[in-house]
Amino acid sequence: MSLKSFYLSQQFHPGWAGIFLNPFYLIRKDLRNAFLSQIPKLHGDLLDYGCGRKPYKHLFSVKSYTGLDIENPGHPHTNEEIDLYFDGKSIPAPDASFDAVFSSEVFEHVFTPDESLQDIYRVLKPGGLFLTSVPFVWNEHEVPFDYARYSSFGYPHLLQKQGFEILEIQKTGNFIRVMAQLWNLYLFNRIESWPLPLRLLVSMLLITPSTLMGLCWSFLLPKDTSLFFNLVVLARKPL
Repeated sequence: MSLKSFYLSQQFHPGWAGIFLNPFYLIRKDLRNAFLSQIPKLHGDLLDYGCGRKPYKHLFSVKSYTGLDIENPGHPHTNEEIDLYFDGKSIPAPDASFDAVFSSEVFEHVFTPDESLQDIYRVLKPGGLFLTSVPFVWNEHEVPFDYARYSSFGYPHLLQKQGFEILEIQKTGNFIRVMAQLWNLYLFNRIESWPLPLRLLVSMLLITPSTLMGLCWSFLLPKDTSLFFNLVVLARKPL
């Protein structure tokens, strides 16, 4: 693996090196761990709704993996792996086409979530699973197409309105990890446009210590998940 490939792999799948290379280590590590606990339950033909560059595709063992996305001026699709483009409303697939749907960090960008969730419900087979995550604490991004943040009550309610059964709900992160990550995000936003070597150097000097403190203090102090990164929900279309 080249240095570039290794660096890129640490962005969504950070190991120990990600502590030094990934300014978003805390949020990405916790989200990946939550997905790993649910992904083995998904089988058959899968639709990745809002797939982007399919950063989690290799974690799945499914019969087929179809990536769906929308043309979004706020989010360039360079180097992404999109199989199907759509209008953001109607998925170009017949009813009951997929055994599973996966959607990671998409619905904060959906202005009419009821319509989109209804269409996901339509293309799922009876008994099909929907694994989805949404942010609770994060800055505005892909502006102006950033519309919502979801609590552990709001997003499950939207799913249930469309007929989904909620099987599991997970919060990623906790109060301490969120505070450390937000400080890192603030610092990264100040240096994001710098050349990569300089950015990495400053990141190791300023962001890595904050990441380590977040990890240590989140183990030592009492857990408080009233502030968290993401909500991960596993839902099912009833038989």
